[in-house]
Amino acid sequence: MPPAEQRHLEQDPHRPPTGGARRLWLWLAFTAGLLAVNYIVGSWVTRAPARVRVSYSPTFLGAIHEGRVAEITSKGATIQGVFKQPQSYDGSKPSTRFQTEIPSFADTNALTRSLERARVVMNAQPIQSSLPWWENVLLNFGPTVLFVGLLVWLSRRNTPQSLLGGFGRSSARRYTPSRDRVTFADVAGIDEAEDELSQVVDFLREPDKYRRLGGRIPHGVLLSGEPGTGKTLLAQAVAGEADVPFFSLAASEFVEAIVGVGASRARDLFKKAKEAAPSIVFIDELDAIGGSRISGAGGFGGNDEREQTLNQILTEMDGFDSSTEVIVIGATNRLDVLDPALLRPGRFDRRVIVNPPDRNGREAILRVHTRDVPLAHDVDLGSIAATTPGMVGADLANLVNEGALLAARLGHDAVTAADLASALETILLGTERKILMSLDDRRRTAFHESGHAVVGMLTTGADPVRRVSIVPRGRSLGVTFSAPDADRFNYDRDELEAKIRVALGGRAAEEIVFGTRSTGAESDLEQLTQIARQMVGRWGMSDAVGQVVVLPAIGRGPVPPGADDVSPQTHQLVDEEVRRLVDDSYDEVLSLLRANRFRLESLASALLAYETLDEADAYCAAGFRRHEGSSFTPTEVPAA
Repeated sequence: MPPAEQRHLEQDPHRPPTGGARRLWLWLAFTAGLLAVNYIVGSWVTRAPARVRVSYSPTFLGAIHEGRVAEITSKGATIQGVFKQPQSYDGSKPSTRFQTEIPSFADTNALTRSLERARVVMNAQPIQSSLPWWENVLLNFGPTVLFVGLLVWLSRRNTPQSLLGGFGRSSARRYTPSRDRVTFADVAGIDEAEDELSQVVDFLREPDKYRRLGGRIPHGVLLSGEPGTGKTLLAQAVAGEADVPFFSLAASEFVEAIVGVGASRARDLFKKAKEAAPSIVFIDELDAIGGSRISGAGGFGGNDEREQTLNQILTEMDGFDSSTEVIVIGATNRLDVLDPALLRPGRFDRRVIVNPPDRNGREAILRVHTRDVPLAHDVDLGSIAATTPGMVGADLANLVNEGALLAARLGHDAVTAADLASALETILLGTERKILMSLDDRRRTAFHESGHAVVGMLTTGADPVRRVSIVPRGRSLGVTFSAPDADRFNYDRDELEAKIRVALGGRAAEEIVFGTRSTGAESDLEQLTQIARQMVGRWGMSDAVGQVVVLPAIGRGPVPPGADDVSPQTHQLVDEEVRRLVDDSYDEVLSLLRANRFRLESLASALLAYETLDEADAYCAAGFRRHEGSSFTPTEVPAA
């Protein structure tokens, strides 16, 4: 276009406005409209109420003589007042409010006397009573000015592409190494996971050592394991050992009701992590957004908020180049539900299984958590670790804390073994209940728990009895606590049958002593039925059913893997085998307790006297002699 024509178009007043000018005119029109509305509303709010204008004489003076005026207010020559009853003048709408003017020749003294005789309330206002001009302007236009200013501030603060402002920003908490630093010294009992993660620490400390040989820093490390095993603590320890910033965020914090916010937060999180590199991003409970998308293939497509957030995280992780020193550590309790795209190399390159600790691991964890706790001389952390199989780091930390709280409540100077034992009972069974039990209930409970304990003491393959109590806790009236000397990962048939016999010991003791059966064996029957059904239907321990799996595992679907649905005849056979196994075990328990009735009586008497017996006292009361170490052998008669 020639320059002359271009200048002509630039100066042409009839040319349509550009986008910026159009927005400016829209803003001006919007602001003018708000100011007009503000002025109208402000004028209407501050406007005085309508009044009937009446004549001074004879209407106003006559109303005074007739006693129809309640009060008046004068302002110069103007009188405003209120009638006692609504009045109409010259066809106006009836009203109690009126207004009139005092003539300059009127006798104001006579008017005053008339008002006094009629007992009219009289007031006066100064002539200069109107609001200053700046107050009128502030009242009429102030709200609009404030509102428009707020809109301008928000428009400057937010980008045009995101009017949601802070909704799309990541809420990840950043932990610097100098504050709340956690190292591998604070983690115990999961040595295998520590060994694998120590390599990640080495990557962050000396990345050039691996790049020199063509190695690539892993983009992600996935921690999986049961709740409380220390996955979050491990991630913090990696950040503390590597001395790098640590961004922590729960996966559920990505998801909002507004679609797209989660993906925006993911972008913001990784942007912050890259700016602080080398750094670690920790996403807890990854399965909240990382669940498999295969189940939604027949749905409405990829517009789901969780799916968009997952896609953004996959893109961010896959977009890391070899020089980006950002490692994503994810944690989940449900590895089986994660999307396959998350698990492929290039996203989460390494998978670390965080297993529950063994006995030595539990002892090491207890030593970590008791570093700042004064312990009495009778506390044996090894013994506590042996009696807490299956407990993870969080459980053991809670055990130590509950023991310390109990010791402080009782006024102890240090935490004793009894405090920790009571804390363990509280965690496993619930808080002690202060209920008044009758003598018959206490005797029945004592014999019930003695039956469990005696059968456990005399049955080969049963776990040693650690504690017997008839103190009500939670839903139970008593407890017999047994635990193996070492962690068990496999059980043979004799050991499983021993568990069934121990569970039947309480019911058998009641039948021998009282000749009747009570409801106290409900939980025992549930436990032994579950063990018996698994033995017959899943573990191939019945000759009648054979070496096949016919029952699903607990927590899985109705059909076991690799097997079709079984026939009703097979189900009936399983039920018959379960009943046979339990009945045979019950007959053996009855014979065992009848032959050792004196042990049952002696242990029940000790429980009625002391309510709670630890391992040594329980075995002694039942007539067992303790040898060097921790073994016990039965005697002919109970010790006195």
